[in-house]
Amino acid sequence: MPRAVYVLALGVFAMVTSEFVVAGLMPQMADGLDATIPQIGYLITAFAAAMSLGGPLLTVAVLRLRPKRALAVLFVIFLLGNVLAATASGYGVMVAARVITGVASQAFFGTAVSLCAELTRPEVRGRAVAVLMNGLMLGTLLGLPLSTLVGEYLGWRAAFWVITGLAAVAALWTLAGVPDATYTEGGGSLREEMGVFRNRRLWRALSTSTCVIGATFCAFSYFNPILTEITGFGTGTVPLLLIGYGAATVIGNNVVGRLADRHAGTVLLFGLVLNLVFLTGFALLAHLKAPTVVFMMGVGLVGVTMNPAMVTRVQRVGNARPLVNTVHSSFITFGIIIGSSIGGLAIADFGLRAPLWLGAGMAVIGVLTLVPDVFRRLSGARATGAGEVAGARREARVMSS
Repeated sequence: MPRAVYVLALGVFAMVTSEFVVAGLMPQMADGLDATIPQIGYLITAFAAAMSLGGPLLTVAVLRLRPKRALAVLFVIFLLGNVLAATASGYGVMVAARVITGVASQAFFGTAVSLCAELTRPEVRGRAVAVLMNGLMLGTLLGLPLSTLVGEYLGWRAAFWVITGLAAVAALWTLAGVPDATYTEGGGSLREEMGVFRNRRLWRALSTSTCVIGATFCAFSYFNPILTEITGFGTGTVPLLLIGYGAATVIGNNVVGRLADRHAGTVLLFGLVLNLVFLTGFALLAHLKAPTVVFMMGVGLVGVTMNPAMVTRVQRVGNARPLVNTVHSSFITFGIIIGSSIGGLAIADFGLRAPLWLGAGMAVIGVLTLVPDVFRRLSGARATGAGEVAGARREARVMSS
């Protein structure tokens, strides 16, 4: 695996840590910015919305740049946004900072995935994406708790400064350790870049990714209240369970990365079916501690860990260029927004188990988006088998004559 892939993973780690840091520092930020807890929560929504809507636009803006130069520009924008967050004088400034960093993060993800594809052989691209996505998994597993710890002891602004420093190191390492490659696959003008989106199979692949992530975040967004109020775990135990969940995502991500290059569609199908089973079991047995832990870890193994298979499928149906990868990241972010929002709305009317049932429902929809590909594969196999039988019969007739 090229060293550059690991370098890019560090950039992903820094940006994912910045994305999630608000979740661990809500009370401190509310006091410091003279805002309410719900208003601080909207900062997470602002980041996600900026990623989904602004990321592809920024990608278009840097499309003509060589990948390494584009990454440098995106790092500068991200660092400016993060410095603005660390020095924010009020809530409005913080909202602007979150929008800037969100847009830069999404464009960075898309460009980094494309560069990974360019730097690796086609048969190991899934593994390369898994290495890159380890930055995301470790951002959840380590970045969030560490930044929260810094914020609790040194103040929430210190947490943003630490992330700024980490991003600066990642930027310098990228300039030193990433080759100045050029894209060789597809693309060129904006019209050519946009032409791939006429492919209906690409839209199905994008919708599958939204469902995979949406199903997971319906549940993940509300693990804390479910575990404490339904299952009965103490508040001190929940962080340990979340660390276990994070470890499961790292394991699952690497396993999926190994399988994605040859079996992307099959991995997605089995992953969605297993997630459906785990979410359903979680919903039914959330009042029991042992089954809850098993099902929670199961969701960790087959939820966001489908990223390498999702990326491989989208690149094969579309291409590996930055615009396709950034739009794909936007659809993934849409899944986060949809999952967390509908889960929250359902709790008010149906209780804390509702997000788990909604997640199971999104997994079913995800399976349905894969049905056309399954039928196409079966039809192709039947056609191949029929051709082999016909060939054998012709050979037999020739030999008999």
